[in-house]
Amino acid sequence: MSILIGSRARKRFGTVAVIGAAALILAGCSGDTGSTESSAPDPAEREDLTLSIGTVLPQTGALSYLGPPEEAGVGLATAEVNEAAKGITVEVEYGDSGDPDNKAYETTVPRLLGSDVQALIGAASSGVTKLFLDQAVGAGVITFSPANTSPDFTTWDDDGLYWRTAPSDLLQGEVLGNLIAEDGAASLGIIYLNDAYGTGLEAVVNETFTASGGEVVASESYNAGDTNFSAQVSSILAQNPDSIAVIGFEETSTIVPSFVNSGFDGSNFYFVDGNISQWGTDMSVPIEGSKGTQPGPVLADDFQDRLKAQWLEQGDGAELVDFNYAAESYDAVVLLSLASLAANSSDPAEIAGKLQEVSGGSGDGEKCDTFAACADIILDGGTADYDGYSGGVAFDDAGDPTEATIGVFQYGADNMHTRID
Repeated sequence: MSILIGSRARKRFGTVAVIGAAALILAGCSGDTGSTESSAPDPAEREDLTLSIGTVLPQTGALSYLGPPEEAGVGLATAEVNEAAKGITVEVEYGDSGDPDNKAYETTVPRLLGSDVQALIGAASSGVTKLFLDQAVGAGVITFSPANTSPDFTTWDDDGLYWRTAPSDLLQGEVLGNLIAEDGAASLGIIYLNDAYGTGLEAVVNETFTASGGEVVASESYNAGDTNFSAQVSSILAQNPDSIAVIGFEETSTIVPSFVNSGFDGSNFYFVDGNISQWGTDMSVPIEGSKGTQPGPVLADDFQDRLKAQWLEQGDGAELVDFNYAAESYDAVVLLSLASLAANSSDPAEIAGKLQEVSGGSGDGEKCDTFAACADIILDGGTADYDGYSGGVAFDDAGDPTEATIGVFQYGADNMHTRID
């Protein structure tokens, strides 16, 4: 099952109204975006642009499995933008975000800001981005996350410099809560990471499942760095839930066996984007039949092949196994490049001022689905509306995507998941 969702959320209000089931349209107040006519300069007045990007993506820490697909997406987009030779060159400096525990971002972010980048791609973790976003805003640099899902960013005081291609947890949480109810569970236990990501998703899943007529019989949190979950497991199992939602990261490979070894059926777990990994033998108990949600459309085979080839070169011969947020990372680089072209500038504020336009969020534009095609529209004096591998995007005034697809995945006997449509 793949559920297409549209949203509108304005930074000033941060309110979201949900309508429908399979296609959820969220609508809110939107400001006057003004004319959609391009202000592109005469070709003779164009400059050769250089866009400097720094990545703050997880090479270490609880989300390190997301690093390869995200960095591959950035690398592939950079290579293809530069190959197109449309008057802009992208330069990338890669850096580790780590997580709130190992704090790698505390070294990476100052280094990148000191290198005069115009944009930071990252972080993957909402909790990490919250720890450096004000620093980036103060430096006048764009922060563009391919994976942040916390609703808090919709109303963040960011001077228009924060953008993301990942949808808010308000969307994913609702899809997951409804999925659990539709699968026939009457009672649900939840175990979640006590951070911005975990608490946000827990709240929406809890509310949605309860509104569907189900009962959340237990909801237990844990802290980053915890290695023993026996208290939470015992508390949840004491309430005998039909299903258990696990909202967290790599520690899931410890949490789930704790439940199964205590007698819980391994087919009745539900996961989220932070832990919908291809677990394979890293999960010591069978979870065949368990499901999870992940933002993002079905990736075209040729895009996956290009990502794999890119990572073989970029990742020192490593094989790319997961594709989580690769499309969102790719599109982040393309959108920044198009916005720079549209502004005819490498200034971060001017680039940010064109991001909504090139995503199609500010009005009518000519549809295009590659950097080269969109760049030609801009260079000819038109307005490009880029629809990428992560979807239509169409940013609202808050820098949130207003179009998103939430995929549903199910695990097989090998503890590897496939998308179910």
